[in-house]
Amino acid sequence: MSRIALAALLPLALTAAAKDPLAGRAAGAPQQCIDPRSNTNAVIEEGGRILWRDGPRWWVATPIGPCPSLRPMNTLVIERWGSQLCRNDRFRVITPGLTIPSAPCRFGNFVPYTRAAK
Repeated sequence: MSRIALAALLPLALTAAAKDPLAGRAAGAPQQCIDPRSNTNAVIEEGGRILWRDGPRWWVATPIGPCPSLRPMNTLVIERWGSQLCRNDRFRVITPGLTIPSAPCRFGNFVPYTRAAK
């Protein structure tokens, strides 16, 4: 399989950090892999969580082990094998104004957050 690097440019930090995209949503069972083609708007939150929007659902991943460069407004460069983004896939972080990426970090499980049924 070929190595694919994806640069996920971060949007305007979710219109500052004023809004919590997970407010009013319930966590589902953690998943090992997600389909990166249907997930858009990757956002790095303060504290090192990475969020992706998939229509009405949000996916949340935290790195396995320390990833000190994982901060809001930084850019993710994702290295994956195959068509899915999975636990243990590696990523690096690029800080604005720098060209050298961080040391590799690894994704943990992906937790879906959906709105509770009314």
